[in-house]
Amino acid sequence: MTGGALPEGANGLLHDAGRVFGRYHLRLAFRIRVHGRDRMPETGPVVVIANHSSMIEPQLIFGMLPRRSAFLVKAEMFKGAAGRFLRAIGQIPVKRGEIDRAPLMSAVGVLKAGGVVGVFPEGTRGAGDVGAAEKGAAWLVRASGATVLPVATRGTLKPANGKRRWRPRVDILTGEPFTPKVGPGRTGLEEGTEELRLRLAELVKTLDDWRAENRIGSP
Repeated sequence: MTGGALPEGANGLLHDAGRVFGRYHLRLAFRIRVHGRDRMPETGPVVVIANHSSMIEPQLIFGMLPRRSAFLVKAEMFKGAAGRFLRAIGQIPVKRGEIDRAPLMSAVGVLKAGGVVGVFPEGTRGAGDVGAAEKGAAWLVRASGATVLPVATRGTLKPANGKRRWRPRVDILTGEPFTPKVGPGRTGLEEGTEELRLRLAELVKTLDDWRAENRIGSP
């Protein structure tokens, strides 16, 4: 599973090279384990929702997904050469804190073409605890009828004392795909957002509990 729809103007070969880079370049710094990667649907539109506690998770998830994916990335990242590269590999700039219709419509186009769009739905980055969520992911589901795939990541956050163990263990857990029914209007959007938030929070807790039982590191 490697092909898939990307936003207009993206370079598929460069996108695939970026995925390989994202999959392997951090393995010198982290011991990365991926669980449930095969739960990604092989075809059809998918909205990936994931927790986000550092700038490392987007690279890891982008690299480990078995299909091409266009992530919604905060617009501040799209400056200079880095911004041109992100656009070339099919990533979509979005303004945080509001429903930005232009990038969302670009994402809907990817989904309606049977592609994958990734969203970090937390209202604040924080510690990746999914305490709040923005409405973009639910809006995309309502507009496209896409399946949702939750992904939880733990182990990237630097400890409060600033001292990180050498090559700490990072776990990426893919949950079961589901297809929520997001109702009409603002109420439907809010209810859909809460459903997505709860499902992602449950997956993060499952991963936290598993890491605690196996005495594996910190968030």
